[in-house]
Amino acid sequence: MTLILTAQAQQSSNIMSIVMIGVLVLMLVLYYFFMLRPQKKKEQKIAEMRKNITVGDEVVTIGGIIGTVVISRDDKVMIETGNDKSKLTVLRSSIKGLYGDEETEKQ
Repeated sequence: MTLILTAQAQQSSNIMSIVMIGVLVLMLVLYYFFMLRPQKKKEQKIAEMRKNITVGDEVVTIGGIIGTVVISRDDKVMIETGNDKSKLTVLRSSIKGLYGDEETEKQ
């Protein structure tokens, strides 16, 4: 009789272990789809925007400087800002987005 109870307890323990592993896998999948995947899509969208910046675009830098692109090179962009038309050279990676873009203003 005790041997049967021990086997049932062990089987119950195995089932609980499988359920816990299943719950853990489900949590990891949900974490990927709700946290990591949207972040990667957002990063790809920003990288695409930075790659497609052309002369004449109005941009906002991470530091909040607004300017018009005058020269666009590989990894640098020269922007013209202010009434006195001062020029700044910034890295493409420091551009937050296009000025007037709704998503840039939300951030």
